[in-house]
Amino acid sequence: MSEDKPWPDSIRAGDCEQHEPLVRRVLAPNPSPYTFTGTQTWIVGAGSDVAVIDPGPTGSGMSIGDPADINGAGHVDAILRAVDGQRVTAILCTHTHRDHSPAAAPLKAATGAPIIGCVPLAIRDDGPRADSAFDPDYAPDRVLTDGERISGDGWTIEAVATPGHTSNHLCFALLESGALFTGDHVMAWSTSVVSPPDGDMAAYMASLSKLYERGDRIYYPAHGPAVTKPRQLVRGMLGHRKQRERQILRELEKGTRVIPAMVAHMYKGLDPRLTGAAGRSVLAHLLDLRARGVVRERNDEWELA
Repeated sequence: MSEDKPWPDSIRAGDCEQHEPLVRRVLAPNPSPYTFTGTQTWIVGAGSDVAVIDPGPTGSGMSIGDPADINGAGHVDAILRAVDGQRVTAILCTHTHRDHSPAAAPLKAATGAPIIGCVPLAIRDDGPRADSAFDPDYAPDRVLTDGERISGDGWTIEAVATPGHTSNHLCFALLESGALFTGDHVMAWSTSVVSPPDGDMAAYMASLSKLYERGDRIYYPAHGPAVTKPRQLVRGMLGHRKQRERQILRELEKGTRVIPAMVAHMYKGLDPRLTGAAGRSVLAHLLDLRARGVVRERNDEWELA
């Protein structure tokens, strides 16, 4: 599932790397426990015009309350260097977390290209964030629905609706090469965080099943290495989520009633910085189980129905 180069030592923020004739990558300078080596901005096209997928963050990552995972210092300039001599005709966003979409506005200002892709979304979370917060300033010029296409010089991109990580998440299929840009929906380095209230485990599982039925040749995620065996990875991810569900049910059978205790029992050796993310995923599973009538909740304690 990795590329033919060492990962991640071979890549540097700001560099442009060619992955196939129609696909290049520029890495943003925002590594963190939630973004791995940083957000990967994908450039599609080798002719007179290009599309830019997930333009990335714009924050400095230096001030209090401005975490490193949204550090976008110099990233728009790096994208512009990478496309020098070509016209940007579309700026595409898979979803509106702040490590993905904020750079769309300054990139539009610099190129005149429209912002296209997911619907805008701003939500007040009801617990600790597991990754970057939503981008409240995202303003698309055109929203794509499932199956809609845009095209340019030698490339055609089709939107693939994949809600779950967020309700507005899209993947983008490059029809000429069989590549799928998967945003945060499928990544090889980590499972995707599904954080309620916007993240939805049932929708996420359905979206995984949707991708499993497709015939995409390779996945290019927003974080981590390319996925060269997509169906194998997705099958494993579906199995992993079902295993987590079984773990939760076993915890409830043993009398564990609260999420922090479940996380402590289920995630041995977890990086403490990721405890909140694990708790949000457990909550997403519990909410899905509750909707199916398997469990119930009383005063923040859970039990089998």
